[in-house]
Amino acid sequence: MPFYEHVFLMRQDLAPAQVEGLVDQMKELVANNGGKVAKVENWGLRTLAYKIRKNRKAHYVLMNLDAPAAAVQELERIERLSDDIIRFMTIRVDELEEGPSAMMRAREERGRGGFRGRGGPRGGSRDRAPRREAAPAATTGKKED
Repeated sequence: MPFYEHVFLMRQDLAPAQVEGLVDQMKELVANNGGKVAKVENWGLRTLAYKIRKNRKAHYVLMNLDAPAAAVQELERIERLSDDIIRFMTIRVDELEEGPSAMMRAREERGRGGFRGRGGPRGGSRDRAPRREAAPAATTGKKED
């Protein structure tokens, strides 16, 4: 059977339990049509580049599928009818990726501090010139006895 990577976006106002329920429905649909879901990654609630159906954010989910084309067509048909799913995309691949996807690897790197370097949110790793010493106080010209 061919391999597919399937990503779909769900509305921002869904609860995490609703997101998991919808993912389980999609997995069951693929299984009922003769396919297998090799991996599911929930990428979480992410900001969209532009509004889609009045949504500024969406729940992203990736599914790696080992399924016949008919199962993928049925999955996409059901997603088109669903009001909770705002976008989806399916790509046929030669082989399924083992381990975490690129999105999850990037998230892990950001968590370790490797994304922005050392020094906190503003970088801070650049070299700065040392601060200058304060100038001595100006004298008034009066002699003190």
